[in-house]
Amino acid sequence: MSAYSHTIAKFSDGRILVECGPMRMVIGAYKDGISGIEDPHTVAAIAISFFTRVAEGKRRLAMPAQRIDRLPDDAILAEMIQSTSRVGDPDLTPMAAVAGTLADAVADWLFERDMTKVVVDNGGDIAIRLGPGENVVVGVCPQPGARHLTRRILLDARCPSWGVATSGMGGRSFTRGIASAVTTVSHRASLADAAATAIANACFVPDEAIRQAPAELIDPDTDIPGVPITVQVGRVSSEKLRQAGENTRKKAEEIQKRGIISGALIQVGHTIEQTEFTHGVSVIDELQY
Repeated sequence: MSAYSHTIAKFSDGRILVECGPMRMVIGAYKDGISGIEDPHTVAAIAISFFTRVAEGKRRLAMPAQRIDRLPDDAILAEMIQSTSRVGDPDLTPMAAVAGTLADAVADWLFERDMTKVVVDNGGDIAIRLGPGENVVVGVCPQPGARHLTRRILLDARCPSWGVATSGMGGRSFTRGIASAVTTVSHRASLADAAATAIANACFVPDEAIRQAPAELIDPDTDIPGVPITVQVGRVSSEKLRQAGENTRKKAEEIQKRGIISGALIQVGHTIEQTEFTHGVSVIDELQY
């Protein structure tokens, strides 16, 4: 099935877990409220085949998207390039959209097979497909991996395709910023993933308490050698945190004005900034912590 070792498990609610290399994907697909995953191994094989295509093409993706002058024939690789290029940061490589793009590919495959609701969570980057009358609530954490929520976002079938992605300190991917978490909503998880990465990177102010290191010293196989990556954030003044949050919100608003995202939530320290959500997206709850 793949050169990578893999694990497949099924939860009692019908969702399945597929782990392959660095991919950890939880897949739920429903038809009129009933789980539609009758053969977990077939769905897992599809997810792993998509991951394998990216792994085999990774060498072609290890450069800024805007420097790639010809799209590959592979639709998954092409979407990674298009999403990061559209976000527009000159040093953003297609790998900034990898998790969201893989989630999209699996969600599209399932939705095309008459599912009425699909939720594919690839390590926190989520692709959602909704048929008429369906909706989903997405919890927003203060940082990647946290177990408590600060917001809940309601998405409904006014848009049949949604993507939600989070980037920031503590996540699986590198960040140049100091945001605990940046969560974006778009009509594609691929775009949400690329946008969240770019917005989180913008959350930075120079300070002696912020320690960075070149990406290649953290991961010799990185696709962004020479880029300073935030590895530790100490005690930063409230004024500098406020400035970093404002910089981040402005970056998010600029990306949103270009129609790439429907909104963003930004957590810096214990402060939450957000843009004004559009396209029927509602922030329906706020939890204190």
